[in-house]
Amino acid sequence: MSTPWLPLTQPEQLTELAQASHEQPVLIFKHSTTCSISAAAKGKIERQWADSGLTLPIYYLDLLRFRPISAQIAEQFGVRHESPQLLLIKDGECVYDASHMGIRLNDVQAAVK
Repeated sequence: MSTPWLPLTQPEQLTELAQASHEQPVLIFKHSTTCSISAAAKGKIERQWADSGLTLPIYYLDLLRFRPISAQIAEQFGVRHESPQLLLIKDGECVYDASHMGIRLNDVQAAVK
């Protein structure tokens, strides 16, 4: 099964996913399409997704095309902007934040429980 990326392209989606995170946690992956480290992190997520057992919605943010949304994420969830970055939103708050090669789906699994 491939990673079920959901495109994050509209600022209103942040409000919607924050509200939805009260029912089920939500992931946001911030990706720079010109960065090799970001490409490696995205590939790692895609390779590990099927075996992770995660069934969470995972949103994909193209930082170069939608930079203002990244700034809104930092402000709304109180996290420093990084790229690549994986955030777990639960009950409207960021409960897991990892960047670069520190992104691990098994850490997400532990944070979800």
